[in-house]
Amino acid sequence: MSTAPAASRVAVLQMTSGVDPAANAVAISAAVQEAKEGGAAMLFTPEMSGLLDRNRKRAARAIVPEEHDGVLAAVREAAARAGLWVAIGSLAVERDDGRWANRSFVIDASGEVVARYDKLHMFDVDLADGESWRESNAYVAGDALVTAETPLGRLGLSICYDIRFPALFEALGRARCDVIAIPAAFTIPTGQAHWHLLQRARAVEASAFVIGAAQVGRHEDGRSTYGHSLVVDPWGDVLLDLGGESACLGFATIDRARIAEVRSQLPSLANRRAIPN
Repeated sequence: MSTAPAASRVAVLQMTSGVDPAANAVAISAAVQEAKEGGAAMLFTPEMSGLLDRNRKRAARAIVPEEHDGVLAAVREAAARAGLWVAIGSLAVERDDGRWANRSFVIDASGEVVARYDKLHMFDVDLADGESWRESNAYVAGDALVTAETPLGRLGLSICYDIRFPALFEALGRARCDVIAIPAAFTIPTGQAHWHLLQRARAVEASAFVIGAAQVGRHEDGRSTYGHSLVVDPWGDVLLDLGGESACLGFATIDRARIAEVRSQLPSLANRRAIPN
């Protein structure tokens, strides 16, 4: 049984991350302090908070094992200094085998890493506007469902493209997650078409709050991202939308009583049955 308070304030950081990890670390660390001063119990950051660089040759110079990652170290220090939990949407880190992982981190108020999640689904797509992405050329997919007990209750972890695979969120729903993080760096075309739709659908399916911290705007590597960081309640109502214009910090309240209310009205988790073959 979770001992999290009935209602908690969360902070959501919308970023325009660049190719310099040190600069990104400064931005996140400042947001940790601002989130604490704003009364938040936890801060959420986007996918690839520490480095957003589609030039993989240049990016390789900055992608290191997590124990040597300067952004992770800086955020852990900032979290401990502020006494604030932080969910880093993801960092690019080097695995033990030398390949890369797109990895989320949950950091507690003492600065300790209490959970890690490697993105399960790789973004390998060719879009109608000519954009082509092959995440699997550089990154290795994860293989585990991850949850963590936090001040908000049980937090389920996912990253960006994972949002398109309902089975993951069905599993997080079965794990009775109170909140699910879906940090992202959505493209403009896919964001305009599907971002709000999918975030709301995942919240409704899991009868849980969804927090989607997002990258926004024009980045140093030439890409553009959609923004619109969201907090969605278990009924699918949007509690926070940070828009698609600029980096910023926003706040919302997670009321866990709302989860119980929705699950009692529409007990889809309890009513779910196995689908016959």
